[in-house]
Amino acid sequence: MATLPASPVADRGEARFFLIMACLMAGTLVTGFGLNAALGRSSFGSPLLIHLHAVTFFGWVTLYVTQNALIFAGNYRLHRTLGWLALGWIPAMVVLGTMVTLHSLRSAGGPPFLDQNEFLFGNPIGILAFAGLALWAISMRRNTSWHRRLMFCAMALLTGPGFGRLLPMPFLIPWGWWAANLAPLVFPLVGMLADRRRYGAIHPAWLRGIGVALGALLLADLLAYSPIGYALTERVLAGTPGAARQMAAFFPM
Repeated sequence: MATLPASPVADRGEARFFLIMACLMAGTLVTGFGLNAALGRSSFGSPLLIHLHAVTFFGWVTLYVTQNALIFAGNYRLHRTLGWLALGWIPAMVVLGTMVTLHSLRSAGGPPFLDQNEFLFGNPIGILAFAGLALWAISMRRNTSWHRRLMFCAMALLTGPGFGRLLPMPFLIPWGWWAANLAPLVFPLVGMLADRRRYGAIHPAWLRGIGVALGALLLADLLAYSPIGYALTERVLAGTPGAARQMAAFFPM
């Protein structure tokens, strides 16, 4: 399974599958954030940091879909050229994602339907998990089957915020964080089923990607709900408007 596919026909079918799934993942994010905007939960009057974060993350989504479209079209040269953008893009996403997490917590207490400590640790660790998978995928660029599956898993992790805006999060307390971050695993699970159907076996990259995702969730909760996690959360919020709300999730009224 480590060197699939074995024929041009199989590769064409696989490239089509990855392009379709890239569009579905992008669609999940666009739908989630679009619904949020339509319901008045977001505003173009947000601080510059929020806009930079949005442009950077949706820029990555656009790049990912474009890269899959280029492979499907057979334009490997441009795919390789654009791929190097990721080396600068990924660190920017980690930095901006972490900064937005802190801004959200300090300015408004974070999402009310999530525990503040879980949000503080879960978001940055999740972004680091994405970065780790994406960089691993880049390091495996000469092995197409590993490269595209690891990058797929990295992209799937980014759909968590999209699912978080589509799911009835207040009604999922106290499991909202896990629900929003387990839902994206449906994409690599579909990938596993596609491999099983096409090749009769599941590529190990899928299991590695899912393992990283689950490991990140467990690590975040272990840290968030430890004495150090509670203390650090209180310290981060001290003296800010975010400290006015309770640390535990609550149903917004």
